[in-house]
Amino acid sequence: MFNIIGAIISGLVIGALARWFYPGDVPMGWIATILLGIGGSLVAGLVTSRGRPEFSRAGCLASVIGAVVLIFLGRILHIG
Repeated sequence: MFNIIGAIISGLVIGALARWFYPGDVPMGWIATILLGIGGSLVAGLVTSRGRPEFSRAGCLASVIGAVVLIFLGRILHIG
């Protein structure tokens, strides 16, 4: 239960940081921001795992960069 709450809180913080660092307006609500932060953490974790089969936790900076990449891809694909 605490892992889920921790993921939601960290997703909110990471998503908010990604929206702050992204140039321009990012029109999305709080739930989308949380999902963006969690997705950014997953993207960064997969990229930084270096091909190992186990999933490793990414640092906060890598998670924010992953979330910014997701914003960029969403803008290119016209999602949201």
